[in-house]
Amino acid sequence: MKILRADALLLLVAIIWGVGFVIQRMAMESVGPVTFTGVRLLIGTLSMLPLIPLARRLAPATLKPVSRQKLLLGMIGAGLAMSAGAVLQQAGLVHTSAGIAGFITGLYVVFVPILGLFIGYFVRWTTWAAVLVATAGLYLLSVQGQPTLNPGDGLVLLGSIAWAAQVLIIGWLAVRCDPIRIAIFQTAFAGLLTLGIALSWEQPEIATLLDIWPELLFSGVLAVGAAFLLQIIAQQDAPPAHTAVILALEAVFGAIAGWAFLNEVLSPIQVLGCIVMFIGIVLTQLRLPRGLEDGRVEIEHPKK
Repeated sequence: MKILRADALLLLVAIIWGVGFVIQRMAMESVGPVTFTGVRLLIGTLSMLPLIPLARRLAPATLKPVSRQKLLLGMIGAGLAMSAGAVLQQAGLVHTSAGIAGFITGLYVVFVPILGLFIGYFVRWTTWAAVLVATAGLYLLSVQGQPTLNPGDGLVLLGSIAWAAQVLIIGWLAVRCDPIRIAIFQTAFAGLLTLGIALSWEQPEIATLLDIWPELLFSGVLAVGAAFLLQIIAQQDAPPAHTAVILALEAVFGAIAGWAFLNEVLSPIQVLGCIVMFIGIVLTQLRLPRGLEDGRVEIEHPKK
């Protein structure tokens, strides 16, 4: 039941991020990518501060022991990965189409298990099959069989690798600290770092930010504050590669949101891509990770 609950939370996160992808595109018309990213991360941090009294209640029943130094390094790593992923993705959107960017970003579904192999993760064959199917679905949905390359694609690809690293780091942190402290630290660290870069590169104006306050509130409170907190809670029970497959559905929900809010039409190939991606999600449920006595998952976590 725990893994099913985690999957439901991850599905909700994918929906929020999918809609948020459309919101980000709309905001890009008024403000620079680094500025938007930094401000929304800090808004997300502020939105989570009232939840601090609930930190102990949301912590795993059994926390794995770890030194404060390693815990701090892990949180800094998560913040760096988040900052890099968000900035590179947003900057890439300036130079590439939303469809191509959506596909390349979704490739973290592949990078998570690949990077995990280097740190001793073992991934079930059903998850590898789901990764391949989901990637094929992403290709049909986003690229529509006609890939084109431009300078922004490389930025988005690097961002996808950064997001994969963030998922892996959160998988390690989620069983060693309560999710609220993790979420607040990583978003605050990433927000301050990103906004510091924006102040020197883009020199944002307050008036411009006020013009897009609805987009900033949605992206900050929901897509950052709520979604990343739910991701961490879910990863207390869901393995990283399993998590990545479900989160990749944000591309599907992004396409649906584009149709609903921007009057974008889904082609037959895109509809097929959505169906293929859902098949990939079904594959992840065919053989769920076995739970250990303490409620943790046995598979797809470091062997040592």
